[in-house]
Amino acid sequence: MILGIYATLGVFLMIASRDPMAHRSLIWFTVWSSIVHGGIMGIQSVANPMHIGHLIGDVAALIAVAAVLAVLTPRRTPARIDSL
Repeated sequence: MILGIYATLGVFLMIASRDPMAHRSLIWFTVWSSIVHGGIMGIQSVANPMHIGHLIGDVAALIAVAAVLAVLTPRRTPARIDSL
């Protein structure tokens, strides 16, 4: 199920990459949902040692994706210079 959700989100993020300013809410949703998902998985991995492998792989990947998207997402529209 989660693979289907992330595959769909990935397709929409690729579409959003064409015009990131118009799709900032989708991009920031991905950033924050990845942080929350990674945080919950991290807590569950520590609480249940049987899943500690997720801490090294999945949690790190989710936080890395969130960080990359957060750094690369434009913060505001560039200033427009109108011709005289």
